Amino acid sequence: MTDPTDIRRVPDLSRPFRVLDGCCCIGGGTEGYRRAFGATCHITGVDIAAQPDYRGDAFHQGDVIAFIRDRGHEFDFIHVSPPCQGEGAPTKGTNAARNAAIGRTYPRLIRPVRAALEATGRPYVIENVAGSEVRKDIRLCGEMFGLGVLMHRYLELGNWTAVQPAHPAHRGRVRGWRHGEYFEGPYVAAYGKGGGKATVEEIQSAKGIDWSTDHLRLREALPPAYTEWIGRAFLDTLTPTLGVAA
Repeated sequence: MTDPTDIRRVPDLSRPFRVLDGCCCIGGGTEGYRRAFGATCHITGVDIAAQPDYRGDAFHQGDVIAFIRDRGHEFDFIHVSPPCQGEGAPTKGTNAARNAAIGRTYPRLIRPVRAALEATGRPYVIENVAGSEVRKDIRLCGEMFGLGVLMHRYLELGNWTAVQPAHPAHRGRVRGWRHGEYFEGPYVAAYGKGGGKATVEEIQSAKGIDWSTDHLRLREALPPAYTEWIGRAFLDTLTPTLGVAA
């Protein structure tokens, strides 16, 4: 799964493995890292908005870039999911024209997040959508994990590497209306409302998230299966130190 030339040392396992989940939302990513790194890891979430349903051990409300600059060096592994509204489809074509007409703008955080992460020297992941400025080192899809969403996401890996997993063929369409025609399919649309898009219960089931009933935050949350894969891929890069098992 990993590049054998990327030799890395195991962190000090006499203390909890410290993970930072930036732009954490309710902690879908956090839950996946917990499964990968084990119950003894300590995960801190950072988000600009209050997240009463956050899944991790500690939460800081504030600017993620400032937090990384101030405290990023304290963590063993850092994940950031910058807001995707300023990336991909919302910034293209008719969406861009519509947003410009009403004066709506979105932050573009990938470059400053990357700069802050690089300054820490820590292994990191930046996750975002197609069309974003994230380097496309890895692509993950819900079908890889048997989920009820497709939700393609791209991952930039900093200071470590992993091999792209196989992308199985989709089993059908995403359920809902498209251009005036309704389609059935094995996947739900976990974004927006109406037009056959997923309910709270359907998103919970499709993503594997059962600790929140907030429709908006469920839509934004990363499926835990994605970050569980990332965490296990990272663990595969570690070289045991003397007397310490990976």
